[in-house]
Amino acid sequence: MTTISISAVPTNAECRTTLADGRTLTITASRRPRANRADVKCSAPNAPTIAEHMQQVVRLARHTEARLDSRDQVVLSMDIAPPVTERDWELAAVLADRMVRGLHAVKPGTTTTAQGSSDAWHLGRVTGTVRTAAPLITDARPDGFNATPTGAGIRPAGTNAASLNADVSQAAANAGQGETLHITHLGALSGHADPSAAVSIVRTWFPLHSGGINDTLGWLEVSVFPLEAPAASEEDSIAAPGLDLTAQQEVKQTLAAARHFDGKGLNRWRSVVRFGQPRFQGGSYQLALVMADRLARGREFVPRGRIIATGCSSAWHAGRVDTVDGREPKLELIFNQVNHGDRVLLPKDWQDQLPPGFAAGLRQKGATLACIDKIGMI
Repeated sequence: MTTISISAVPTNAECRTTLADGRTLTITASRRPRANRADVKCSAPNAPTIAEHMQQVVRLARHTEARLDSRDQVVLSMDIAPPVTERDWELAAVLADRMVRGLHAVKPGTTTTAQGSSDAWHLGRVTGTVRTAAPLITDARPDGFNATPTGAGIRPAGTNAASLNADVSQAAANAGQGETLHITHLGALSGHADPSAAVSIVRTWFPLHSGGINDTLGWLEVSVFPLEAPAASEEDSIAAPGLDLTAQQEVKQTLAAARHFDGKGLNRWRSVVRFGQPRFQGGSYQLALVMADRLARGREFVPRGRIIATGCSSAWHAGRVDTVDGREPKLELIFNQVNHGDRVLLPKDWQDQLPPGFAAGLRQKGATLACIDKIGMI
């Protein structure tokens, strides 16, 4: 795999985008030593929600990069805040982040403008346009006319306004000549294949129980991308967008510990974890998370149907699976929603307390069941 050298990178970079109302928004990226700070920091004038969204976009777009380098912090800022409903600035933020880290080369003296957004940045997918152009150089006009691009010339006596405007327009077109690239994935920026082909994605299910009509099987999804060079920090290589900080930390610690049990799992992957319902309590999703990660990394056999699992652990580094609360309602929920080909994984402690006919009922529906006390023995 070819990687752009990151030995010489700029300290600052800019990328522009045009808003729907015609205004030009400039995103400025600056790079500084990490010093135990967050890897990406974003700001937008009086718009903390947009700043948070920009941080999430940039972190997810980094998912398909072959190299993970967390030595620096990138600070991204907008000069004006876009409307909350607009998202076409997302590609500009991603490019600014890559430009300041030397992953997207630009010619000196050119400006970069980008329009595009995505609902799958972690796969490198985007529909957008990137344009690079030489900036317009203006002449000072002592006669009160607007400054004109170099090449338009000084207005000679007797020149009418129409011909002057034509000269200005032509000069602006000449000075602004550049390259326009229409892309459907981030790999196209460097002439590479779609990076999503190298991303392994697995979804598993777990019972979301709150004791009401909204009880359901929730899903989580793990996407892994192999790193070209080992990551210095396992937790830096894992993103869990949409979760609060406490839940994000729990997800990172669970995956890092379970990969330690592999013996070959650490520092080799960039990972994104997504939840269908990001608002929940408890850690009973952990077994489903670990199984999705192991399947995505080729550590387990793929079942015919879904993996439905519940269980947690205080010792994932040892591969141990512990019990969780809410056994009876969760078993009822699983039994009612299981389908043909599904694989159900439960804590070993539940094996002797299963309702009569539970295992036989699953088999009759075409599903399989295993009660486990350790991963890797399924």
